[in-house]
Amino acid sequence: MALVLASFAVGGCAGNEAALGDPALGLKCVDDSNVCISQRKMVFDSYMADSSHAWVKQPAGPHEYASGVRLMALSKKRKELTCAELALGKAEADHGPTSLSGGAYIGLTSGQVARGAMLSREVSRELAREIARRCH
Repeated sequence: MALVLASFAVGGCAGNEAALGDPALGLKCVDDSNVCISQRKMVFDSYMADSSHAWVKQPAGPHEYASGVRLMALSKKRKELTCAELALGKAEADHGPTSLSGGAYIGLTSGQVARGAMLSREVSRELAREIARRCH
């Protein structure tokens, strides 16, 4: 999992049009430029600081899966999430591979799509284990 997370943090990604003024910041910023890495880190840090976990309830699209920010945050925060939040997170992770297929990923490279799908499956397994451990 650490290798997957590292590949999202600085992986050889390309093809992003997100700009500094984009309200989604790092959620749609998927290339390996210093600007995108910084934006993804800012969003991830804001998720880590959000004790209400409000971001868990927000929808995710293909670029959000490809950036890995939400999935990494779900993985990192899984022990702090409520059972309802875990269920939402698992549903999001389960939807990742589908969201990244069928042409919905315009602007993403095949590597970004593959890494997003792989991270989605890994986070889904982690969340399923956490749900089984304490939510049933």
